[in-house]
Formats: sequence, structure tokens, C-alpha cells
Amino acid sequence: MATLLKFYKPLFPSLISPLPVRFHNCKTLIAAARNRPRIRCLSTMGNSKGKVNIKESNGDAVDGDGTETQLQKQQLWLHNTMSKQRELFIPKVPGKVGMYVCGVTAYDLSHIGHARVYVSFDVLYRYLNYLGYEVNYVRNFTDVDDKIIARANELREDPIKLSKRFCEEFHLDMAYLHCLPPSVEPRVSDHMANIIDMIQQILDNGCAYTINGDVYFSVDKFPEYGKLSGRRLEDNRAGERVAVDTRKKNPADFALWKVIDLYHPLALRLFLIGTHYRSPINYTVAQIESASDRLFYIYQALYDSQIVLSQRDEASRKDSIPAGTASCINKFQDEFLVSMSDDLHTPVALAAMSDPLKLINDLLHTRKGKKQGLRIESLAALEKTIRSGLEILGLVPTSYEEALHELREKSLKRAKLTEDQVRQKITERDTARQNKEYERSDAIRKELAAVGIALMDSPEGTTWRPAIPLALQEEQVVAP
Repeated sequence: MATLLKFYKPLFPSLISPLPVRFHNCKTLIAAARNRPRIRCLSTMGNSKGKVNIKESNGDAVDGDGTETQLQKQQLWLHNTMSKQRELFIPKVPGKVGMYVCGVTAYDLSHIGHARVYVSFDVLYRYLNYLGYEVNYVRNFTDVDDKIIARANELREDPIKLSKRFCEEFHLDMAYLHCLPPSVEPRVSDHMANIIDMIQQILDNGCAYTINGDVYFSVDKFPEYGKLSGRRLEDNRAGERVAVDTRKKNPADFALWKVIDLYHPLALRLFLIGTHYRSPINYTVAQIESASDRLFYIYQALYDSQIVLSQRDEASRKDSIPAGTASCINKFQDEFLVSMSDDLHTPVALAAMSDPLKLINDLLHTRKGKKQGLRIESLAALEKTIRSGLEILGLVPTSYEEALHELREKSLKRAKLTEDQVRQKITERDTARQNKEYERSDAIRKELAAVGIALMDSPEGTTWRPAIPLALQEEQVVAP
């Protein structure tokens, strides 16, 4: 599926490194997709001042001005499919990486299998860029193929026009999943002469033969065939990137990730990278609900942090943070980079965010946290640090506020409720509590929780947030 052509060992730059932005036609893509239930693609990719690289000092506070300190060497280890070993990235040309990923055959809309493939390689592309590699990322389109011709005949449509339409749909899908565009995106239709010449050379070498005008590669002429996959010829069958769900009528059936009508695209991305790219993944409603819930939690913490920070002039902040905050940040950075450099272990990288997110919430909402010295400085450093990790994983939305609104809207759609209906339920519950009708109050809370709407009481009143529906929470508890 993909080949890394040139490897090398880089130096470790700042934690937010500007990634190349090649959404040249981003506005066009978004305008074309306004009626589709998806989000906008990224417009910026961070800035070079994002890192808070902190060294502990003998005092109670440490330097936290966000400036870059000394560079550290960072080794990247990846699984080599041929050797079946985890191997160190070694350069053929220092400072440069060539990455080729097979693109789609454009005869239909994309599905969740495509989403997993291209999100996985997007994470690799982003991390290679972050580590300082100059990456030439090539992803092709097969826009001339028997399947395309057959589908075009079914629809009585010109094959080239049909494939062009599905190529455009694929671009929209990738933009909504926050997959960066490749450096080069060749199409078969633009290289027919080259392909014909190459096939003729294979025929001339005796490694292919013709039957009724079709050319077939002779695998018997290539003794190494099957070595990469590790499978015998008689065992070969369609690839299985998604684990079998026993509820399916046929193991080959797949879930269409259009399952975006009801869930935020970045919740799907979080779900996909929540499993290591080489492990089987099984799409279930419970898992996508869990990913959506986690995404809301992350964005809410960072949005609340931004609100507090916006109330204080940045120039008034001190150039130091408490040692406890520094320790939390350093621990996160170490765990994040170690896991990402160990064959892109994204689940571990995501888990590493738990402690700094908890610290943010403590500083925002607990009595002790609100009284902590250098609280604003801590929030600023933590927000930048987590954002940098999200940047590498492709999980930074256009704005936290907008993403939270979209997540709420999706949850209402899944619950088959409107905002007004939820507010009416909250009012009914408030009345019941005032009348000491606590059973009625609890029943309303449980009724909403059953469809994924959680009520949160505070001195300022009752608000709601998306949550995993009760039945799915119970399903997760009893799952082995």
C-alpha cells in the first residue's frame, strides 16, 4: 500500500513545527461541500512558537516563555513489512523522504476502509514533517480501470467523467478527515503512454502474457512474489483491514463512513487512530460514541482554557510556571514522542494527554486549582502543549468553539431531539426539584442520559453536554 523510499534520522525541532499547507483549493472544496454534513478543512497548521520546552530549576518555578531551546535527537522506528521487524529509519538521502501510497480506484464513494488507510498515512506524513523531514508524498488515482468502465456503463456515463466525479468526492472526504494533500497526485489517465511502455517491457522480458487482448503478469516468473504479504499464493484473498463483525451478513461487508451524518468527522479520525495502524479494528457504535465523547472532553477543556486566557493580557504573563506543571508537560512530551517514534503508537500518544488535560480542568474548576500561583501561565503552557500533540495527530479543528457546537448538534441528531426540547426537559427538571419531586427529577435526567444527553448542575444553573448513551455505557462495562 505504501513505500518509504528515503529514510533518515532527524533532529528534534520545536513541538509545534509548521507543516506544509497545500490546500490550494480549500475554499473551493468547502464551498462545494456546504450542503454535506461535514466540517471545514484546516486553514493553518500551527506556528513555530508553540513549544513550551521546560527544564526544571532549583526554585518553585521554571522557564516557560514558549521559546525553543536546544535540539534533541529523535530516532524513528517503523515496522518493516518485508523483514517483519521494527527497524530504525535510516536515510538514503539525508533530510529527505519519498513516500508512495496507493490511491483509490475512482468508481464509487469511499468507505471506512479507505478512511483508515489514508488517516494512518496522514499521521505518518505529519510526523515525518514534524521531525523535520522534507517529504515528497505521492498518492495516485486509478481513474481508468475495468471497474470504472463497468460502473460507467451501468450509469450510462462517460468513464472519465465518472472517475473525475469520484476523485472530487474523495478530495472532499480527505479534507473533512483533516488529511493533508499529497505533494503529487498523478492519475492513470495522464500517464497512459508510460504505462503502455512499461507493460511492453514486461512482456518483452517474458514476465507477462496476453489473452484476448488482456495482459497478465506471470507470478511464477517472480519467485519473491508473496514475500511482502507473507502469504502463499493459494491463500491470497481480498485484504482485511477491518475485523469481522459477527452481526454482518457477510464478512466482506463494510460500514460506509458516510456513519458522518451522525458523528463529527474528527470523532471518526480519533476512533481510527485510537487503534494501532497494524492492529485489526472493528467499527461499532459504542466505539465511535466513545471517541466522540473523548473529543468533546478534549475540546471543552481547551476551549475553557482559551476563554480564561483571553481575559488576561498576554503581555502581563510571567515567564515561568510551577515545577508541577513543568513536570506534567515534560512527562507528556516524553511519552508522546516516544510512542510516536515507536512505530506510530497513536493510542499511547492519545493516552498521554490524560494528565495534562486533568491538570487543565483542575486549574479551571477546582477551588485549589483556581488559587494556584501562576495559574494563567500554567494554562497557557498546557494548552499550547496539548494543541501541539493534536496538531501532529491531525485533530486540531478550525476552532474549538465551532467543533463543540458541531459535536452538540450531532448528538442532538442522534438523540432525535432539538435544543429547545432539551432545554424544556431541563426546565421541567428544575421545577420538579423545586417541588421536591426528586423521583421525577431523576427520571428526567435518566431519560436524557439514555439517549446520550448528560445534564450538569452548577451554581450558575444546569447545562448539558453530549455523552455516551446509557445502554452503550453498560455494554462497554460488560464487554470482555
